[in-house]
Amino acid sequence: MKILMILTSHDQLGDTGKKTGFWLEEFAAPYYVFKDAGAEITLASPQGGQPPLDPKSDAPDAQTEATDRFSQDPEAQQALANTAVLATLSAADYDAVFYPGGHGPLWDLANDAHSIALIEAFYGANKPVAAVCHAPGVLRHAKAADGSPLVQNKGVTGFTNSEEAAVGLTDVVPFLVEDMLTQNGGHYSKAEDWQVHVVHDGLLITGQNPASSEAAAQALLQALSVAQ
Repeated sequence: MKILMILTSHDQLGDTGKKTGFWLEEFAAPYYVFKDAGAEITLASPQGGQPPLDPKSDAPDAQTEATDRFSQDPEAQQALANTAVLATLSAADYDAVFYPGGHGPLWDLANDAHSIALIEAFYGANKPVAAVCHAPGVLRHAKAADGSPLVQNKGVTGFTNSEEAAVGLTDVVPFLVEDMLTQNGGHYSKAEDWQVHVVHDGLLITGQNPASSEAAAQALLQALSVAQ
């Protein structure tokens, strides 16, 4: 079982002068779900190397069992520091793809031609595609085989407009995940802010927020077990 995890390379939070990147829990929780299931994990990003960490996700109040485990795992830290360059990878070499969130993907991965092509290749080969929190933003320009938006008529979720408002970034982000998924024809659903909510529709798995990371990863494993 080979799983590709794709992280952002973008570290600027719009024009605020503040830093962003990937959200630690949304990487660490799925990483250990996959690792403990015996998966072979490949980490990648548009630029390769160390992806930028959203500093807020490294704050004491954002820590979880999985992030604590990561902080004591030199092997995982080494893997994260040496992500592969996204453009060098092929969907044919993996069984599934998972995108951790953080605000970074809204700027780079949502518009990255290699990422979009990979998503379409995974989906076209009947391989699961999963994304959590802001990472469903990577589906913005992905198309189904007939040219329609990949999320059209599919159950989806992602970071809610009210969650974005709660963190004060509604006017900073390039687009709102909830609005984009709805505008692209997705059947968007959500739970209360910050509660666990995962939608599994065929090959497409999406999670609403950081708390949904582990459940989204487990849903991906379930999809793989059904496919085998």
